[in-house]
Amino acid sequence: MTRHLSRTQSRRFTVTAESTHTPSAAQDGTKAPLLVGTAPDSWGVWFPDDPRQTPWQRFLDEVVDAGYHYVELGPYGYLPTDPARLRDELASRNLEVSAGTIFTGFHRTDAGEREAVWRQVHEVAKLTAEVGGEHIVVIPAMWRDDVTGDAVENEQLTSEQWGNLFTGHNELGQVLQEQYGLRQQFHSHADSHVCSQQEITRFLEGTDPQFVTLCLDTGHAEYGGASSADIIRQYPERVEYLHLKQIDPKVMDIVRRDNLTWAAANKAGVMVEPPAGLPDLAEVIDELEKLARSFYCIVEQDMYPVPSFDTPLPIATRTRRYLCACGSRTRIR
Repeated sequence: MTRHLSRTQSRRFTVTAESTHTPSAAQDGTKAPLLVGTAPDSWGVWFPDDPRQTPWQRFLDEVVDAGYHYVELGPYGYLPTDPARLRDELASRNLEVSAGTIFTGFHRTDAGEREAVWRQVHEVAKLTAEVGGEHIVVIPAMWRDDVTGDAVENEQLTSEQWGNLFTGHNELGQVLQEQYGLRQQFHSHADSHVCSQQEITRFLEGTDPQFVTLCLDTGHAEYGGASSADIIRQYPERVEYLHLKQIDPKVMDIVRRDNLTWAAANKAGVMVEPPAGLPDLAEVIDELEKLARSFYCIVEQDMYPVPSFDTPLPIATRTRRYLCACGSRTRIR
């Protein structure tokens, strides 16, 4: 999923590569399962309400049809925000929530915007906790508008802005943990100020590991020239959650040559169905398995808007089956 704040404001049985469904974490005693889930983004959802987006009931039904057990909430307001109703909708389909999503801009100092960010934090965190989620995926503000591509601020942060960014995310992580029992998972993003390997490294080294860990989005990392496998090797304790996706290297060459915006790159098809692109997700999964920990691995293929409502389901189904065939040391489930 993408957007910056200015635009918002089990099946329970063991899985093999041939299995039909991905069950919950509560089964079969596997020491370090990779918990494969999905998100509204893979059904073309970027906004709480848009007629070009898959209706939420169809999204949840097709998540089950595709074989997933875990879902993210997506943009606040897309799925029902009444926790009792949302729990019922999820339970009726035997689905569980992995995370909610918020959008931040902590490098900025505008008081009104900061107030809006924190209002969003509390409403999303409250709902996520009440429906059993464990994490909040945090997407930073983009310096170019994600739909129009227009520059909304300078591409580079000043030292003072970097400091504001670190302080804001440290505070956010502490609030999420202490008030809601949730973990902050920071998501580097195309056309944001934290996109390249150097920027991701600077962000990790400037923030408190107790309160700030990564949602490592393999597609957006590749987009910024970062190696997901290297990040896992260099900062194993800072990676707690993943978005698994790939980019088309041929489209990416055009993006870099012509300095295309994320908006234009997305329309050009920069995100592709695995295993057609980069990075090598089998290598990423191999590095995760070496850590002998459990990770949510959320399939999140940027597809806004979808060509038709019939497009997402077969892609989501094939992607889950591909990922479940990548594991070697531990079973993916």
